[in-house]
Amino acid sequence: MLKAVKFLAGAFLIALGVVGTQQAHATEWKEHVLGDENAPVTMIEYASLTCPHCAAFHNEVLPEIKEKLIDTGKLKLVFRDYPLDAVALRAAAVAQCAGDDRYFGVLSMLFKSQLSWARAEDPIEGIKQVVRFGGMNSDAVDACLADQAMIDAIVASRMKGEQEFNVSSTPSFILDGETIAGAREAEFFIEKVEDLID
Repeated sequence: MLKAVKFLAGAFLIALGVVGTQQAHATEWKEHVLGDENAPVTMIEYASLTCPHCAAFHNEVLPEIKEKLIDTGKLKLVFRDYPLDAVALRAAAVAQCAGDDRYFGVLSMLFKSQLSWARAEDPIEGIKQVVRFGGMNSDAVDACLADQAMIDAIVASRMKGEQEFNVSSTPSFILDGETIAGAREAEFFIEKVEDLID
């Protein structure tokens, strides 16, 4: 299966035009969790940074979920990238390179400013403008984008979502083994989680 994932990842990278000579990176890909690691309920989110529905979820729905479920220790959110295009793939890499402490802050900035960079004539320059407020300069972004190991890991995570949970669109959520495709209101997730805890 690992060989299949690597083959699919390579094909995806070729299609996106991101295969080439790369350099070492300052950080390594890792899965990021929002909330208490010991929370009784885990929700996995698969999202693309260029997906408008994903941005709407993060900007409008997640704050209430965070307040009522994550901050109260009932839920932890595992964020997994599911890039739909080359721009989303690169943005995901930049967020990863921001480091553990700044990851969700940079992710939030990218979703909040999605309209300004995702469809810009030069989206990478747009990303650089956004993340410099998160402490990343242009050189750091360039080094991150030149990191093939990071790119490969993000693509492999996407492929795993497809194989393990049949994810095919964004946003998609995995809650108690159930794959939920498409955005929902906060109340939907709150009721689901409360039911799982009771």
